[in-house]
Amino acid sequence: MQLNILKCISVSSIQITMKVRMLRQNCLSILFLSSIVLCVALPTNNTPTGEIIANSAVNAPTIANTIALDTMQNGLNEIESEYRIKYAEQMLTYMNRSVEPCDDFYEYACGNWKNVIPERQSQHKRSNLIDIVYSLGEAIEQLLLQDSPPHENFKFTSELNLTKRIYKDCLAAELYPLKKSEVYLEIIKSIGGFPALDETWKADNFSWFNMSAHLTNYGAVGLIKEEILPQYPFPPYFKLPSLGFEYVVHSDNIHTNSSHELNEKRMRDYLRLYGVDDEQKIERIVSDIVETWSAILNITDDFHEDLTECEVITAAMDINEFQQWDSYMEIAWNGTKFDLDEDTWPCHYFYNELDKVCNERKEAVANYLALKFIYRMDARLQDTKFQTEYCNMMIQYVLPHLLNEIYMNEYFDDEIHGEISDIVSDVRKSLREILEQADWLDKKTREQALMKEAAIKPYIGSYQNKNVTDRLIKQMQELSYVEGNYELNLANLYKFRARQKRFNGLHHKEYDNTTIQPLELLTGIQVNAFYYNVDNSICVMAGILHPPAYHKAWPAALKFGTIGYLVGHEFTHGFDSVGAHYNSVGEENYWWSQKAGKVFNEREECFVNQYNAYKIPEINRFVDGNQTKDENIADSGGLREAFSAYQRHVKQLSLTPKDERMPGLDLTPEQLYFVGFAQLWCASYKERHYWEELTNEHTMDKFRVLGAVTNIEEFSKAYNCPVGSKMNPAENKCRVW
Repeated sequence: MQLNILKCISVSSIQITMKVRMLRQNCLSILFLSSIVLCVALPTNNTPTGEIIANSAVNAPTIANTIALDTMQNGLNEIESEYRIKYAEQMLTYMNRSVEPCDDFYEYACGNWKNVIPERQSQHKRSNLIDIVYSLGEAIEQLLLQDSPPHENFKFTSELNLTKRIYKDCLAAELYPLKKSEVYLEIIKSIGGFPALDETWKADNFSWFNMSAHLTNYGAVGLIKEEILPQYPFPPYFKLPSLGFEYVVHSDNIHTNSSHELNEKRMRDYLRLYGVDDEQKIERIVSDIVETWSAILNITDDFHEDLTECEVITAAMDINEFQQWDSYMEIAWNGTKFDLDEDTWPCHYFYNELDKVCNERKEAVANYLALKFIYRMDARLQDTKFQTEYCNMMIQYVLPHLLNEIYMNEYFDDEIHGEISDIVSDVRKSLREILEQADWLDKKTREQALMKEAAIKPYIGSYQNKNVTDRLIKQMQELSYVEGNYELNLANLYKFRARQKRFNGLHHKEYDNTTIQPLELLTGIQVNAFYYNVDNSICVMAGILHPPAYHKAWPAALKFGTIGYLVGHEFTHGFDSVGAHYNSVGEENYWWSQKAGKVFNEREECFVNQYNAYKIPEINRFVDGNQTKDENIADSGGLREAFSAYQRHVKQLSLTPKDERMPGLDLTPEQLYFVGFAQLWCASYKERHYWEELTNEHTMDKFRVLGAVTNIEEFSKAYNCPVGSKMNPAENKCRVW
């Protein structure tokens, strides 16, 4: 899937996102790193620290003693038995059992989730899986407020002490309501200026490109959206920038009431806060910025916001190369040189046209970028009661490597590793069986597929590279910190974090492609799992091993429906439309015969058409089936592989339905399997979140569930859904694996 890097804090949804693509001359999008969602989580050896929300319809407490006896007879200790009861109650509160599962399985499994979740300050959508990030809050707070080191011989004491001071400064800062910052104004002045406040500002001295480049040094997205290619030498690559503030604007929503209310209010509030008291001037500034957005969207409409189409236009029109990337590398990458071909840089048509628009509207662009910097630094608190949560999330985002070092040592143990290793082994057996039995593969292609499966390397917890992680933590000694100056420290922290994210690329000449891996693979304290094409490996991060993805006390049906499915999802990425271009040793090599490739494309097209038909009524748009096809293929493949693995597991251990029960849930083991899967993706969206996720390679959560279960025969069998029902619309289902 895709990996949104810490979208624990600035989560677009954290959905996360890390399916990474690089445009090539042939306009083929190549996926290097796929993942599920990035966040942080508590371990699951203990019962959850969060309060279980009760539901008046749940009768489990009245029969708790009987249920506890049954579960203890199933080999669970008293604590585990009690936990299973409580978690079953929690699962039940998420469900809307007035809906028939064959009519709308997502609503059946998740319809009440949004009504029972605790209140949080989230800038993005809420989801059950993403919410794991909040589970770490209490542990992080205890760690950062205690005086003693986490364990004997801890070698990063000075770095931890600095982290504690930063955290306490954040807690003590006056963040709500927002106050004017002279620190931020000085930074803005140094990187391009703020004409709304500065009468001496000169358009002749302004470069929209350079100011946008400077913003990336603080992790802010102005008119350049940088990502890091997760392949040696780890250079930057670029996505289309998202325009707007809370509300990402597109041509068909820029003038809606919601867009006006959120984006324009944000701009007006900032301008007033920073001393613009002429309301007519404020309205002119805001209007000029919105008109600039419209002009930029007119460019992206030419290629339907698809950079692959943009490359086609560039080639067809013989567009000259955009000339300013050397300046970007100086500002953002200290002049680092990469031995890359001329096609490294993104669509020249877009940037050449963007340059024209911005040079015609320099004042509006400068004001917009200045406001984007303020927006980046703004905690955006809705109430002071959320300040501790904000500070906690901020620390997790800016200093993940130190926290990861402590987390992995304290919480990730051999018992968890062993069980996840067994699940990984069981699921890959199912994948191998599928490859062996796929009658549409010819002998040569099957041999290559089986060779690739046999070579996949699993990493559980995280990938280990102590040389790099120790170096990243020690870099904290270079962090500029001024006691009591929260605003300056925050700016320096964001700048430090941006530089650390570029670490591999900045230092690539000190390593080679066999000694350094994407940094995302080194951070176990995240809610994610990855498939890495270049290394032909999967990595199940330690942070994801927490409810709703995993708990050791769960029955096997629930474990396979959650973490088992997630593992299968990542395995399947090795055999999606991008994985088809990488062989068993991670070399770029299309290993399919012409005949097998043709059938694959036909099966893939079934997924494209299926998901294209899902309408998002809240924004009157449809899911983009082509954009999301690999994630959808991986969802269906992973769900099928894990279910097969579960069936094999039951037979091997001679498990009975009684062994597999969740007390108080009137579900068969097979039904429990699918409810567990669906509840990973229980979510709560506001309208702006749909627009925010519209360009994501993952289908929105509801349709991830509906699309996957309608393609799985075992689901229809488990719930007795007749052919022609909404969840079993046809006998011929979309299937690649």
